[in-house]
Amino acid sequence: MGAGGRMAVPSTPMKVDSDPLKRVPCSKPPFTLSQVKKAIPPHCFERSVLRSFSYVVHDLTIAFIFYYIADTYIHQLPHPLSYLAWPVYWALQGCILTGVWVVAHECGHHAFSDYQWLDDTVGLILHSCLLVPYFSWKYSHRRHHSNTGSLDRDEVFVPKQKTAIGWYAKYLNNPLGRVITLTVTLTLGWPLYLAFNVSGRPYDRFACHFDPYGPIYSHRERLQIFISDAGILAMIYSLYCLVAAKGLVYVFCIYGGPLLVVNGFLVLITLLQHTHPSLPHYHSSEWDWFRGALATVDRDYGILNKVFHNITDTHVAHHLFSTMPHYHAMEATKAIKPILGEYYQFDGTPFYKAMWREAKECLYVEPDEGDQNKGVFWYRNKI
Repeated sequence: MGAGGRMAVPSTPMKVDSDPLKRVPCSKPPFTLSQVKKAIPPHCFERSVLRSFSYVVHDLTIAFIFYYIADTYIHQLPHPLSYLAWPVYWALQGCILTGVWVVAHECGHHAFSDYQWLDDTVGLILHSCLLVPYFSWKYSHRRHHSNTGSLDRDEVFVPKQKTAIGWYAKYLNNPLGRVITLTVTLTLGWPLYLAFNVSGRPYDRFACHFDPYGPIYSHRERLQIFISDAGILAMIYSLYCLVAAKGLVYVFCIYGGPLLVVNGFLVLITLLQHTHPSLPHYHSSEWDWFRGALATVDRDYGILNKVFHNITDTHVAHHLFSTMPHYHAMEATKAIKPILGEYYQFDGTPFYKAMWREAKECLYVEPDEGDQNKGVFWYRNKI
Protein backbone atom coordinates (compact mmCIF):
# COMPACT_ATOMS: atom_id res chain seq x y z
CA MET A 1 0.00 0.00 0.00
CA GLY A 2 1.52 3.29 -1.08
CA ALA A 3 0.71 6.95 -0.92
CA GLY A 4 1.35 8.17 -4.43
CA GLY A 5 4.09 10.69 -3.61
CA ARG A 6 4.12 14.23 -2.35
CA MET A 7 1.53 16.63 -3.57
CA ALA A 8 1.68 20.24 -4.62
CA VAL A 9 -1.68 21.47 -3.32
CA PRO A 10 -1.92 24.53 -1.11
CA SER A 11 -1.64 23.59 2.54
CA THR A 12 -2.86 25.23 5.69
CA PRO A 13 0.00 26.97 7.51
CA MET A 14 1.42 25.14 10.48
CA LYS A 15 -0.02 26.17 13.80
CA VAL A 16 2.23 28.67 15.51
CA ASP A 17 0.09 29.34 18.57
CA SER A 18 1.93 28.00 21.60
CA ASP A 19 -1.19 27.68 23.75
CA PRO A 20 -1.98 23.96 23.93
CA LEU A 21 -5.40 24.71 25.45
CA LYS A 22 -6.60 26.68 22.44
CA ARG A 23 -9.52 24.86 20.85
CA VAL A 24 -8.84 23.03 17.62
CA PRO A 25 -11.25 23.75 14.74
CA CYS A 26 -14.38 21.62 14.72
CA SER A 27 -15.62 22.55 11.24
CA LYS A 28 -15.09 20.32 8.25
CA PRO A 29 -11.40 20.55 7.25
CA PRO A 30 -10.39 22.34 4.04
CA PHE A 31 -8.34 19.28 3.04
CA THR A 32 -9.18 15.62 2.41
CA LEU A 33 -7.74 12.40 3.76
CA SER A 34 -6.26 11.60 0.35
CA GLN A 35 -4.46 14.96 0.34
CA VAL A 36 -3.01 14.20 3.76
CA LYS A 37 -1.92 10.75 2.60
CA LYS A 38 -0.20 12.15 -0.50
CA ALA A 39 1.97 14.34 1.73
CA ILE A 40 3.48 11.23 3.34
CA PRO A 41 6.44 9.53 1.63
CA PRO A 42 5.22 6.19 0.16
CA HIS A 43 7.80 4.13 2.05
CA CYS A 44 6.15 5.11 5.35
CA PHE A 45 3.34 2.67 4.54
CA GLU A 46 5.70 -0.26 3.95
CA ARG A 47 5.82 -2.96 6.62
CA SER A 48 8.99 -4.98 7.21
CA VAL A 49 8.88 -8.34 8.99
CA LEU A 50 12.54 -8.14 9.95
CA ARG A 51 12.32 -4.60 11.26
CA SER A 52 9.12 -5.27 13.17
CA PHE A 53 10.61 -8.39 14.76
CA SER A 54 13.73 -6.43 15.69
CA TYR A 55 11.61 -4.38 18.11
CA VAL A 56 10.17 -7.55 19.63
CA VAL A 57 13.65 -9.01 20.12
CA HIS A 58 14.97 -5.70 21.45
CA ASP A 59 12.22 -5.27 24.03
CA LEU A 60 12.18 -8.89 25.18
CA THR A 61 15.98 -8.91 25.53
CA ILE A 62 15.92 -5.88 27.80
CA ALA A 63 12.98 -7.36 29.73
CA PHE A 64 14.96 -10.58 30.28
CA ILE A 65 18.00 -8.62 31.46
CA PHE A 66 15.88 -6.73 33.98
CA TYR A 67 14.30 -10.00 35.12
CA TYR A 68 17.71 -11.67 35.50
CA ILE A 69 19.10 -8.79 37.55
CA ALA A 70 16.02 -8.67 39.78
CA ASP A 71 15.83 -12.44 40.26
CA THR A 72 19.56 -12.79 40.93
CA TYR A 73 20.56 -9.76 42.91
CA ILE A 74 17.68 -7.94 44.60
CA HIS A 75 17.17 -10.60 47.26
CA GLN A 76 20.88 -10.30 48.15
CA LEU A 77 20.51 -6.65 49.07
CA PRO A 78 19.99 -5.59 52.70
CA HIS A 79 16.30 -5.38 53.49
CA PRO A 80 15.90 -1.59 53.37
CA LEU A 81 17.56 -1.48 49.96
CA SER A 82 15.62 -4.44 48.59
CA TYR A 83 12.36 -2.74 49.47
CA LEU A 84 13.48 0.22 47.38
CA ALA A 85 14.92 -1.89 44.56
CA TRP A 86 11.70 -3.74 43.77
CA PRO A 87 9.67 -0.62 42.89
CA VAL A 88 12.56 0.54 40.68
CA TYR A 89 12.47 -2.82 38.90
CA TRP A 90 8.67 -2.62 38.54
CA ALA A 91 8.92 0.83 36.95
CA LEU A 92 11.71 -0.09 34.54
CA GLN A 93 10.30 -3.47 33.58
CA GLY A 94 6.79 -2.04 33.31
CA CYS A 95 7.96 0.60 30.84
CA ILE A 96 9.72 -1.98 28.67
CA LEU A 97 6.70 -4.28 28.72
CA THR A 98 4.49 -1.34 27.77
CA GLY A 99 6.62 -1.20 24.62
CA VAL A 100 5.87 -4.91 24.08
CA TRP A 101 2.18 -4.13 24.52
CA VAL A 102 2.46 -1.42 21.85
CA VAL A 103 3.97 -3.88 19.37
CA ALA A 104 1.12 -6.31 20.04
CA HIS A 105 -1.31 -3.43 19.55
CA GLU A 106 0.29 -2.84 16.13
CA CYS A 107 -0.36 -6.48 15.28
CA GLY A 108 -4.05 -5.86 15.93
CA HIS A 109 -3.94 -3.03 13.38
CA HIS A 110 -2.17 -5.20 10.78
CA ALA A 111 0.80 -2.82 11.00
CA PHE A 112 3.38 -5.47 11.97
CA SER A 113 3.75 -7.25 8.62
CA ASP A 114 2.02 -7.90 5.31
CA TYR A 115 0.75 -11.24 6.64
CA GLN A 116 -2.41 -11.20 8.72
CA TRP A 117 -1.76 -14.66 10.16
CA LEU A 118 1.69 -13.58 11.36
CA ASP A 119 0.33 -10.40 12.92
CA ASP A 120 -2.37 -12.33 14.75
CA THR A 121 0.06 -15.02 15.93
CA VAL A 122 2.57 -12.54 17.32
CA GLY A 123 -0.15 -10.33 18.78
CA LEU A 124 -1.92 -13.25 20.44
CA ILE A 125 1.29 -14.49 22.11
CA LEU A 126 2.51 -11.08 23.29
CA HIS A 127 -0.86 -9.82 24.51
CA SER A 128 -1.76 -13.09 26.23
CA CYS A 129 1.52 -12.90 28.17
CA LEU A 130 0.35 -9.51 29.43
CA LEU A 131 -3.14 -10.86 30.24
CA VAL A 132 -4.74 -8.97 27.36
CA PRO A 133 -7.38 -10.83 25.28
CA TYR A 134 -5.85 -10.15 21.88
CA PHE A 135 -8.75 -10.66 19.48
CA SER A 136 -11.27 -9.18 21.91
CA TRP A 137 -9.20 -6.03 22.20
CA LYS A 138 -8.45 -6.02 18.47
CA TYR A 139 -12.12 -5.86 17.53
CA SER A 140 -13.29 -3.40 20.17
CA HIS A 141 -10.27 -1.19 19.48
CA ARG A 142 -11.01 -1.30 15.76
CA ARG A 143 -14.48 0.04 16.51
CA HIS A 144 -12.91 2.79 18.59
CA HIS A 145 -10.87 3.80 15.54
CA SER A 146 -13.99 3.68 13.39
CA ASN A 147 -15.96 5.93 15.76
CA THR A 148 -13.43 8.19 17.45
CA GLY A 149 -14.94 11.35 18.88
CA SER A 150 -18.53 10.13 18.61
CA LEU A 151 -20.58 10.47 21.78
CA ASP A 152 -22.94 7.79 20.50
CA ARG A 153 -20.66 5.10 19.08
CA ASP A 154 -17.09 5.48 20.36
CA GLU A 155 -15.94 2.45 22.33
CA VAL A 156 -13.82 3.79 25.18
CA PHE A 157 -13.30 6.92 27.30
CA VAL A 158 -16.63 8.25 26.11
CA PRO A 159 -17.14 11.47 28.10
CA LYS A 160 -20.39 11.95 29.94
CA GLN A 161 -22.74 14.84 29.43
CA LYS A 162 -23.51 16.97 32.46
CA THR A 163 -26.93 15.42 33.00
CA ALA A 164 -25.35 11.96 33.16
CA ILE A 165 -22.61 12.53 35.73
CA GLY A 166 -23.15 10.82 39.06
CA TRP A 167 -24.27 12.48 42.27
CA TYR A 168 -20.89 11.71 43.79
CA ALA A 169 -19.00 13.83 41.21
CA LYS A 170 -19.24 17.01 43.27
CA TYR A 171 -17.68 15.24 46.24
CA LEU A 172 -14.71 14.12 44.11
CA ASN A 173 -14.18 17.55 42.54
CA ASN A 174 -11.34 18.46 44.88
CA PRO A 175 -7.64 17.49 45.23
CA LEU A 176 -8.28 14.46 47.41
CA GLY A 177 -11.09 13.29 45.17
CA ARG A 178 -8.87 13.61 42.10
CA VAL A 179 -6.14 11.56 43.77
CA ILE A 180 -8.67 8.83 44.53
CA THR A 181 -10.13 8.96 41.02
CA LEU A 182 -6.73 8.81 39.31
CA THR A 183 -5.52 6.02 41.59
CA VAL A 184 -8.54 3.86 40.84
CA THR A 185 -8.37 4.68 37.13
CA LEU A 186 -4.69 3.79 36.77
CA THR A 187 -4.77 0.63 38.90
CA LEU A 188 -8.21 -0.86 38.23
CA GLY A 189 -9.30 0.94 35.06
CA TRP A 190 -7.95 -1.61 32.58
CA PRO A 191 -9.30 -4.80 34.21
CA LEU A 192 -12.62 -3.07 34.92
CA TYR A 193 -12.89 -2.07 31.27
CA LEU A 194 -12.14 -5.58 30.04
CA ALA A 195 -14.42 -7.32 32.52
CA PHE A 196 -17.29 -4.84 32.89
CA ASN A 197 -16.86 -2.30 30.06
CA VAL A 198 -16.33 0.51 32.60
CA SER A 199 -15.78 3.83 30.74
CA GLY A 200 -16.80 2.10 27.53
CA ARG A 201 -19.71 2.60 25.17
CA PRO A 202 -23.07 1.77 26.79
CA TYR A 203 -24.79 -1.33 25.46
CA ASP A 204 -28.33 -2.55 26.00
CA ARG A 205 -27.02 -5.49 28.03
CA PHE A 206 -23.96 -6.59 29.97
CA ALA A 207 -20.77 -6.19 27.92
CA CYS A 208 -17.52 -8.02 28.65
CA HIS A 209 -14.39 -8.54 26.56
CA PHE A 210 -14.21 -12.17 27.65
CA ASP A 211 -17.76 -13.04 26.55
CA PRO A 212 -17.83 -14.35 22.96
CA TYR A 213 -21.62 -13.92 22.92
CA GLY A 214 -21.59 -10.39 24.35
CA PRO A 215 -22.95 -7.37 22.45
CA ILE A 216 -19.46 -6.11 21.56
CA TYR A 217 -18.89 -8.88 19.02
CA SER A 218 -20.56 -10.18 15.91
CA HIS A 219 -21.26 -13.82 15.16
CA ARG A 220 -18.25 -14.20 12.83
CA GLU A 221 -15.91 -12.89 15.54
CA ARG A 222 -16.96 -15.29 18.29
CA LEU A 223 -14.50 -18.09 17.55
CA GLN A 224 -11.58 -15.70 17.83
CA ILE A 225 -12.89 -14.43 21.17
CA PHE A 226 -12.75 -18.03 22.39
CA ILE A 227 -9.13 -18.18 21.19
CA SER A 228 -8.36 -14.98 23.12
CA ASP A 229 -9.89 -16.49 26.25
CA ALA A 230 -7.83 -19.64 25.76
CA GLY A 231 -4.68 -17.53 25.59
CA ILE A 232 -5.58 -15.79 28.84
CA LEU A 233 -6.40 -19.10 30.56
CA ALA A 234 -3.08 -20.57 29.42
CA MET A 235 -1.23 -17.61 30.92
CA ILE A 236 -3.21 -17.79 34.16
CA TYR A 237 -2.42 -21.50 34.43
CA SER A 238 1.28 -20.76 33.86
CA LEU A 239 1.19 -18.16 36.62
CA TYR A 240 -0.60 -20.66 38.90
CA CYS A 241 2.18 -23.20 38.32
CA LEU A 242 4.79 -20.52 39.00
CA VAL A 243 3.03 -19.55 42.23
CA ALA A 244 2.96 -23.20 43.28
CA ALA A 245 6.68 -23.49 42.64
CA LYS A 246 7.96 -20.10 43.79
CA GLY A 247 5.24 -18.54 45.92
CA LEU A 248 2.77 -15.70 45.46
CA VAL A 249 5.13 -12.97 46.70
CA TYR A 250 7.79 -14.00 44.17
CA VAL A 251 5.33 -13.95 41.27
CA PHE A 252 3.97 -10.58 42.29
CA CYS A 253 7.45 -9.08 42.60
CA ILE A 254 8.67 -10.49 39.28
CA TYR A 255 5.49 -10.23 37.20
CA GLY A 256 2.63 -8.57 39.07
CA GLY A 257 4.37 -5.30 39.88
CA PRO A 258 5.51 -4.62 36.30
CA LEU A 259 2.06 -5.63 35.01
CA LEU A 260 0.44 -2.96 37.19
CA VAL A 261 2.78 -0.40 35.62
CA VAL A 262 1.88 -1.62 32.12
CA ASN A 263 -1.84 -1.40 32.86
CA GLY A 264 -1.44 2.05 34.38
CA PHE A 265 0.48 3.40 31.42
CA LEU A 266 -1.82 2.00 28.76
CA VAL A 267 -4.82 3.57 30.50
CA LEU A 268 -3.00 6.87 30.98
CA ILE A 269 -1.73 6.98 27.40
CA THR A 270 -5.18 6.28 25.97
CA LEU A 271 -6.87 8.69 28.37
CA LEU A 272 -4.55 11.59 27.56
CA GLN A 273 -4.77 10.96 23.81
CA HIS A 274 -8.52 11.56 23.84
CA THR A 275 -9.09 13.80 26.86
CA HIS A 276 -8.01 17.41 26.46
CA PRO A 277 -9.72 20.79 26.98
CA SER A 278 -9.07 21.75 23.35
CA LEU A 279 -10.67 18.68 21.76
CA PRO A 280 -14.30 18.45 20.61
CA HIS A 281 -16.64 15.48 20.77
CA TYR A 282 -19.54 15.14 18.38
CA HIS A 283 -23.16 14.13 18.50
CA SER A 284 -24.25 11.90 15.63
CA SER A 285 -25.78 14.94 13.92
CA GLU A 286 -22.32 16.47 13.51
CA TRP A 287 -19.89 13.54 13.65
CA ASP A 288 -17.98 12.21 10.69
CA TRP A 289 -14.98 9.88 10.71
CA PHE A 290 -12.40 12.41 9.51
CA ARG A 291 -13.20 15.08 12.10
CA GLY A 292 -13.40 12.42 14.80
CA ALA A 293 -9.98 11.05 13.90
CA LEU A 294 -8.53 14.56 14.03
CA ALA A 295 -10.00 15.14 17.50
CA THR A 296 -6.98 13.52 19.18
CA VAL A 297 -3.77 14.94 20.61
CA ASP A 298 -0.10 14.05 20.51
CA ARG A 299 1.65 14.12 23.88
CA ASP A 300 5.25 14.28 25.06
CA TYR A 301 6.47 11.60 27.48
CA GLY A 302 10.14 12.54 27.22
CA ILE A 303 12.47 9.56 26.91
CA LEU A 304 9.47 7.26 27.24
CA ASN A 305 8.35 8.29 23.74
CA LYS A 306 11.05 5.98 22.37
CA VAL A 307 10.44 3.26 24.95
CA PHE A 308 6.74 3.27 23.98
CA HIS A 309 7.62 3.22 20.26
CA ASN A 310 6.21 6.73 19.75
CA ILE A 311 2.60 5.71 20.29
CA THR A 312 2.47 8.79 22.52
CA ASP A 313 3.63 11.55 20.17
CA THR A 314 2.34 10.22 16.81
CA HIS A 315 -1.21 9.41 17.78
CA VAL A 316 -2.86 11.78 15.31
CA ALA A 317 -1.10 10.09 12.39
CA HIS A 318 -1.95 6.69 13.88
CA HIS A 319 -5.67 7.49 13.90
CA LEU A 320 -5.54 8.65 10.30
CA PHE A 321 -3.47 5.68 9.06
CA SER A 322 -3.57 2.89 11.63
CA THR A 323 -1.85 0.27 9.44
CA MET A 324 1.31 2.39 9.26
CA PRO A 325 4.22 0.85 11.25
CA HIS A 326 5.31 2.83 14.29
CA TYR A 327 8.86 3.18 12.98
CA HIS A 328 7.60 5.43 10.16
CA ALA A 329 5.11 7.41 12.24
CA MET A 330 7.50 10.21 13.26
CA GLU A 331 8.39 10.92 9.64
CA ALA A 332 4.72 10.78 8.67
CA THR A 333 3.74 13.15 11.48
CA LYS A 334 6.32 15.68 10.36
CA ALA A 335 5.01 15.42 6.79
CA ILE A 336 1.35 15.96 7.64
CA LYS A 337 1.73 18.86 10.06
CA PRO A 338 1.80 21.53 7.32
CA ILE A 339 -1.37 20.05 5.80
CA LEU A 340 -3.29 19.71 9.07
CA GLY A 341 -2.31 23.17 10.33
CA GLU A 342 -4.59 24.16 13.22
CA TYR A 343 -6.29 20.77 13.07
CA TYR A 344 -3.13 19.18 14.44
CA GLN A 345 -2.89 19.30 18.23
CA PHE A 346 0.29 18.72 20.23
CA ASP A 347 0.62 19.31 23.96
CA GLY A 348 4.11 19.18 25.40
CA THR A 349 2.92 19.45 29.00
CA PRO A 350 4.67 16.74 31.06
CA PHE A 351 2.29 13.80 31.27
CA TYR A 352 2.08 13.82 35.07
CA LYS A 353 1.03 17.49 35.04
CA ALA A 354 -1.36 16.90 32.14
CA MET A 355 -2.91 13.98 33.99
CA TRP A 356 -3.72 16.21 36.96
CA ARG A 357 -4.93 19.11 34.80
CA GLU A 358 -7.27 16.92 32.74
CA ALA A 359 -8.65 15.33 35.91
CA LYS A 360 -9.50 18.83 37.07
CA GLU A 361 -10.69 20.43 33.82
CA CYS A 362 -12.36 17.59 31.89
CA LEU A 363 -15.28 16.40 34.00
CA TYR A 364 -18.08 16.32 31.42
CA VAL A 365 -18.97 17.68 27.98
CA GLU A 366 -21.71 19.99 26.76
CA PRO A 367 -22.24 22.27 23.74
CA ASP A 368 -21.49 25.97 23.81
CA GLU A 369 -24.54 28.08 24.57
CA GLY A 370 -24.33 29.74 21.18
CA ASP A 371 -24.16 26.46 19.28
CA GLN A 372 -27.44 26.30 17.41
CA ASN A 373 -26.97 22.69 16.29
CA LYS A 374 -25.95 21.49 19.76
CA GLY A 375 -23.87 18.86 18.02
CA VAL A 376 -20.35 19.83 19.08
CA PHE A 377 -19.45 19.19 22.72
CA TRP A 378 -16.55 20.58 24.75
CA TYR A 379 -15.14 19.68 28.14
CA ARG A 380 -16.32 21.58 31.22
CA ASN A 381 -15.51 21.37 34.94
CA LYS A 382 -18.18 23.48 36.67
CA ILE A 383 -20.51 21.27 38.70
